[in-house]
Amino acid sequence: MKIVIAKTAGFCMGVRRAVDMVLDASTRYQEPIFTYGPLIHNPQVMQMLEEKKIFRIDKIPEKGSGIVLIRAHGVPPEDQAALKNAGFTVINATCPRVLRVQVIINRYAKKGHAVIIAGDKDHPEVIGLLGYARGKGHAVDSMEALFALPRFETAIVVAQTTQNLSFYDGIKSWCRAHAPHYRIFDTICGSTEKRQTEIRMLAEENDAVIVVGGKESGNTRRLAEIAAGAGRKPTVHIEDASEIDYESLAHAKTIALTAGASTPNWIITDTYRKIENHLQKRHAVKAGLYFLRDFLLKTNILASAGAGSLTYACSKLQGNGQNFHHAWVAMLYVLSMQILNNLFAIRSDRYNHPKRALFYKENRTYLWILAVLSGGAGLYLSFLSGALSFLILLVMSLLGLSYNLKIIPLPIRKGRVASIKDIPGSKTILIVIAWGTVTCLLPAVANPGNFMSVGVVFLFATGLVFGRTAFFDILAIQGDRITGKETLPILIGEKQSFNIIKYTLIFEIGLILAANLSDLLANNAFVLAFIPFSMFLLIRFFEKDRLVSGEHREFMVEFLLIATGLLGAVI
Repeated sequence: MKIVIAKTAGFCMGVRRAVDMVLDASTRYQEPIFTYGPLIHNPQVMQMLEEKKIFRIDKIPEKGSGIVLIRAHGVPPEDQAALKNAGFTVINATCPRVLRVQVIINRYAKKGHAVIIAGDKDHPEVIGLLGYARGKGHAVDSMEALFALPRFETAIVVAQTTQNLSFYDGIKSWCRAHAPHYRIFDTICGSTEKRQTEIRMLAEENDAVIVVGGKESGNTRRLAEIAAGAGRKPTVHIEDASEIDYESLAHAKTIALTAGASTPNWIITDTYRKIENHLQKRHAVKAGLYFLRDFLLKTNILASAGAGSLTYACSKLQGNGQNFHHAWVAMLYVLSMQILNNLFAIRSDRYNHPKRALFYKENRTYLWILAVLSGGAGLYLSFLSGALSFLILLVMSLLGLSYNLKIIPLPIRKGRVASIKDIPGSKTILIVIAWGTVTCLLPAVANPGNFMSVGVVFLFATGLVFGRTAFFDILAIQGDRITGKETLPILIGEKQSFNIIKYTLIFEIGLILAANLSDLLANNAFVLAFIPFSMFLLIRFFEKDRLVSGEHREFMVEFLLIATGLLGAVI
């Protein structure tokens, strides 16, 4: 059985913006934070917000304090004014596309036009839109409701931004034929159009459809209705993967998986993983391979093997020969630090890597022992290389251990202290520096060589590690934002992060080729340009096509670092 994930599945721009705004507010302000009504129609997100002490209010009190965030659906203008008058600081997170409809309605209502809104009168967005119609608004959720309206002398027609395309097309056709003087606006969100078009296509091409999202979400329900209307059975609308009835899917050879605009990535990913795990049980060999892949990723054995391979390649580039001693030092150090960071990151891994979070929670004691033993073994091997190598690795190990400890005073925040991880962008930068040191500088300290060669190899190693780490940060952006981490993608945006990664890898290719021509590196060094070139192609592919599961992406990127050692053997 094959699982096809819809490209349009998950948060739309407006929902992502609202969630980002409320999470940013929770880390920036000390005041109580509320949302006016549910931020989005998704129970898991609402539970997550409550865990972060962000609560909802459904009625406006006479007096209040703190910050209130207006959700993406928008509210009537009188509600926004009442919140301010009650004493709240109001943050307006209304979707820009909903704001556009509000502006259109307000402009024409001022001129006396009647306002016809294609939408459910009880939906929060429509309630908000009617508030701008100055008492001249009419919500219609069927053609019969439209026929029942009087013929207005002047009127405008708009749609709820998440309305069904075919329904609104019917309204527009009737208006053109029977009320051509009505002014019609195309206000259905482009994201909604793409989702509905894609789900029709997927429903026709696959044997079953699973729609993930809140049962109260209008746009999610419409996706399920469209899929069912395409004639494919079964179509399942679930809020959580535990609701899937696999017996009803037993005869399906291909399953399409999509999600509403209020469904976060971690729920889509978790659903995909659970379906994949269930299907693996039918194929013992495939299940064994996936188990091995997941085990190597969860335990960070694959990452540490990549560090050892990169160290070996760096030594060969500098002409130091087959120095496996430093490769072992790098492997043990990276294994220790990665395990420790994962032990401290269980909270965010609940969203980014739920299986890894569960693995670390269940095996916490054994993993602590493994981290201590591997870290100690790495220090012992570095001591055998010399006092300077040992001192450098000791300092790096202590910095790694202190990464999650609250040791930095923040006087501007009422005496609170923070950890190194709270410094914006520190995670990516420190990982790059640490890997660059153990893979390149430690071997260079033990085997001094040409300063220029060391510099080139250091840039090569850190560039590859930056590409790997920044890409993993992009994959984890939602979970990191929820837990308050300010990684590079959160600071500068996902698109800009992808661009920086690609520019870095292009630089890496040019660096190796130029250094090889200048005889700064060992013979045949140019073959290692294949690694950043391959990583560039993978990153570019993953940027455009998100259908590959997170584990597959991580495995392929980690394996490229292992491939540096394989190519290093021919230098």
